[in-house]
Amino acid sequence: MTPVIVIVGRPNVGKSTLFNRLTRSRDALVDDHPGVTRDRLYASITYDGVSLILVDTGGFDDMDADPLAKKVREQIATAIEQADGVICMVDGRQGLIPGDEEIIQVLRRKQKKFFLAVNKIDGPEHDHRADEFYRFGVEAVYPISAAHGYGVRALMEDVLTHLPRAESETEDEGLIRVAVLGRPNVGKSSLINRILGSERLLVSEMPGTTRDAVDTSFRYRDKQYVLIDTAGIRKKAKVREKIEKFSMIKALKSLSRCHVAAILVDASQGVLEQDARICGYAFEQGRGMVLAVNKWDLIKGDAQKRRELNSSIERKLQFIPFVPRLNLSALTGERVIKLFDKIDLVYEQFTRTISTAGLNKALEKITRKHPPPRTGRRSLKVYYATQTRTRPPTFMLFVNQPDMVHFSYERFLINQLREHLGLDSAPIKLRFRKK
Repeated sequence: MTPVIVIVGRPNVGKSTLFNRLTRSRDALVDDHPGVTRDRLYASITYDGVSLILVDTGGFDDMDADPLAKKVREQIATAIEQADGVICMVDGRQGLIPGDEEIIQVLRRKQKKFFLAVNKIDGPEHDHRADEFYRFGVEAVYPISAAHGYGVRALMEDVLTHLPRAESETEDEGLIRVAVLGRPNVGKSSLINRILGSERLLVSEMPGTTRDAVDTSFRYRDKQYVLIDTAGIRKKAKVREKIEKFSMIKALKSLSRCHVAAILVDASQGVLEQDARICGYAFEQGRGMVLAVNKWDLIKGDAQKRRELNSSIERKLQFIPFVPRLNLSALTGERVIKLFDKIDLVYEQFTRTISTAGLNKALEKITRKHPPPRTGRRSLKVYYATQTRTRPPTFMLFVNQPDMVHFSYERFLINQLREHLGLDSAPIKLRFRKK
């Protein structure tokens, strides 16, 4: 699984500033694909070659008696519990105050490895301001300036050193992991219950019933699956003071350990912005996807509703035209079992290995028919390609000038390779290297 790093601390200690620095600096690469709606509650980054999910949190205020502040504290505690690593930030200018001690106690109760970052230390001449925080009994404190970057690299190097090792995908060879994702109340648990033919998972009409990812083994047609039911991912605008965002951390983590994401949308409502955002999460992490249009029984007899649904899919999900779609009803059971035909199709392509000869033959046809673009006297030349991994199929293209590869030409190559290689239902990733 991709490790999750959560940043916690009192209000205004600089959590969001550090989050922004880590997601925008030269050392941290953030995937950016045109057409994907991005949510700033979290970011998928690669820092020094390590993939991470970085999460910003609300301010932890132990003195605020407001009911909402209490919920914020509860959700931060949940986020800490789900995290693989925690960066606890304090204010080096204010010094040690009781609120910091409360957060440290929460971290110790959760038995989480945490890194104490003393922010607003603008240079080595101010490092002494961090000394008083050793009173917490920590092995190390990290004087940093989230605004200017001082000390951030040293902090992150230690964070990366203590992250858990990634699980080996060969340990469960032949096991197909399917994450069921969607907005709250679109019928995720109902769908799994229908598949299993039992009430193995809690189903409720109240949005947000499922708080954790729940894994359930399932065997069908001599294939073994693991279905992962997840908390509904809510729209950011409907989250007051960030109190709900932590319920989606496990949903996001489930993406990193699944092969195929079955993304449910409500046929009666069409594809909303949050549906597109969820698809964007799966797309960014390179997961196979199936679009499951639930509650189909409510609109299948209404031609106008069907047209509105199709139009919303074309508009909002134009960045993933390759994703297969299935109309179904978890309530009546209509076409539910056919979901596994789509999952099997996507998984086969998701794990497929393409021969180097076949790949280069396809690439030659594509570039001969549509030569790479020119810029002034410079021209892009594509020499050859090789597959570097599966899950998803990833290809390394050796070129003369990697910086000349425009995202539009990369997208063109992906679409053409998908067509020539029979990968019409799976994501493809391209990497470019100078020959």
